[in-house]
Amino acid sequence: MRSALRTIAAIALALGCASTVSEPRLPRDFVSLSRVDPSIALDLRYATANNFVGARIDGYDTAQCLLTRAAAEALARVQADLRAEGLGLRVFDCYRPQRAVDHFVRWSREPDDAIAKARHYPNVAKRELFARGYIAERSGHSRGSTVDLTLVDRAGRELELGTAFDFFDPRAAGDSSDVPAAARALRAKLRAAMERRGFADYDAEWWHFTLAREPYPATVFDAPVR
Repeated sequence: MRSALRTIAAIALALGCASTVSEPRLPRDFVSLSRVDPSIALDLRYATANNFVGARIDGYDTAQCLLTRAAAEALARVQADLRAEGLGLRVFDCYRPQRAVDHFVRWSREPDDAIAKARHYPNVAKRELFARGYIAERSGHSRGSTVDLTLVDRAGRELELGTAFDFFDPRAAGDSSDVPAAARALRAKLRAAMERRGFADYDAEWWHFTLAREPYPATVFDAPVR
């Protein structure tokens, strides 16, 4: 009888372990940007339906900007530099779990939504978004040291940099000549401020920067944003 009970207990334990799936976790050096520098404004679109997909993106369980500490502290230094000029940063996206990238891939295979196309990619076919580098099956954001952002004035008003965030179009390129001179000047100012503190730009998107000496250059994370 005791042997039978032990067997039943072992089976129950095994079944219990098999049914428990733990979420992946981020390394301890991932931090909330708001704790490092609460003065940096956040507009985290992927935790809402206000984005090119038109729905909250998988893995964004809360509207929080997570970054490696190295990237967050470098961004705080950028903010301090800009504050001296009466400017500041507004962040659109930070760490992005791989499941969010997978959501983008699934979206790319769906029929066009007329509203999303008009707002985000009016001049580019949806099937070309990957080939042109606007969306990728593996994103630098999933390594924790890439950030999407723009400039705001002293009152927190977003400045005009020629296109909106996530506008997939040749005009979004940092050096595009098809935007007004004032917008080009602001793009150059943002790029210079970010480069001064160790970030490198992505030439197809004026808002996209990665810490050049990122701590996890070859690691893709999938823990949800919580």
